[in-house]
Amino acid sequence: MTKKLIHKTSKTYLLLTTILLVITAPAFYFLIQNLYLEDIDEALELRKNEFMQFTVNQLKENDISVWNKYNRNIKILENQSIKNDIYFYKNYYDSLSNEDEPYRELNAPFFIESKPYTLSVRANMVESEDLIISIFIIYTFLLSFLLLGLFFINKRLSAKLWKPFYQTLEQIERFEIDKTNQLQLPKTNIVEFNRLNQSIEKLIEKNTSIYRNQREFVENAAHELQTPLAVFQAKIDTLIQRSDVSEEQSVILGSLNESVSRLNRLNKNLLLLSKIENENYNEKQTIVLNEIIEKQLGFFNEQAYSKGIRLKTELSKQLFIQSNQTLAEILISNLFMNAIKHNIKNGQVWIKLTENSIVFSNTGIPQSLNKEKLFNRFSKANPSEQGNGLGLAIVNKIAEISHWPVSYSFTENIHSFTVNF
Repeated sequence: MTKKLIHKTSKTYLLLTTILLVITAPAFYFLIQNLYLEDIDEALELRKNEFMQFTVNQLKENDISVWNKYNRNIKILENQSIKNDIYFYKNYYDSLSNEDEPYRELNAPFFIESKPYTLSVRANMVESEDLIISIFIIYTFLLSFLLLGLFFINKRLSAKLWKPFYQTLEQIERFEIDKTNQLQLPKTNIVEFNRLNQSIEKLIEKNTSIYRNQREFVENAAHELQTPLAVFQAKIDTLIQRSDVSEEQSVILGSLNESVSRLNRLNKNLLLLSKIENENYNEKQTIVLNEIIEKQLGFFNEQAYSKGIRLKTELSKQLFIQSNQTLAEILISNLFMNAIKHNIKNGQVWIKLTENSIVFSNTGIPQSLNKEKLFNRFSKANPSEQGNGLGLAIVNKIAEISHWPVSYSFTENIHSFTVNF
């Protein structure tokens, strides 16, 4: 499955930002929690030091109960047999909230009148947890907002930066080397895109020049061959008509005549293709396709009859098209010739007109033709067949310049060619 480059980069960016958020948010939470815990421990240590410095020397054993009564978060406990300060968490019941609440507590050993006691200094953790959660939520929101903002800014910026590339791509997709349209590649201040456009322009200019030279060569060669081929065929016809030609010589001359005829047809077809590509048939008019078919039907009926092939037509609907008269006649003629030439003995040909299409169907070899090569020049289903393999190529070229979709199908041993108008 292919994806646009901008979508791929955006998806990667979004994935990385999501991973970043998932990793950093918990890390930030635990970092803030540890920092806050250090602050609480420092506050507990400070309260312990104040007690040891300013209060413990003034206390008597009889004052302990009164002290504990009037001090909520600092208590004097019986000796817990501890030797060093101990920090820990512990839940205490809070009468104000009627529930147990977590506390951070410091226990430190000390003496009153030479008797060991334990000082308990504690701090409520509920407020700190609420604060940490609030900070965490704010951090997560700000980070998410920042990452999403960067994502959409990056997406919009990427779309703007890549716009000249997509414009160039659109121009290339519409470009056809055999048409006169020129590329108008966009100017941009991005060095890489300018280099790309310059390279494309040079490549297209070079290939267009080569294509035109080849097309001119084919057209000129076809024109130049017409005269010597006509002379050659006339000379052969003269020799065939001589009375002193032997039977062996007559066979040779007949073979030469057939080869020259094929060469002449090939030359005419190449010249026709060249003229079509050079857009020599630009004049269009409204044509009734039924009339062209009926006009050619008499000639092709004789061709079909000589091979034992029956022609069946269904021309009840009139089909009007906008086309060049000559091209329309060549199209129908080539479809007729293809259906008859590649048929079987005692076969059939069906010509059917619909509101917007014409279908030529015929019997033939009991297998589907290669669709990929069917309309290529000099392509033949059977290499030993007579013909130059240009008939369907001409049909395809006429359909292509007229923007008529042409298709082939094979169903129940019937070959069908359809042109949609």
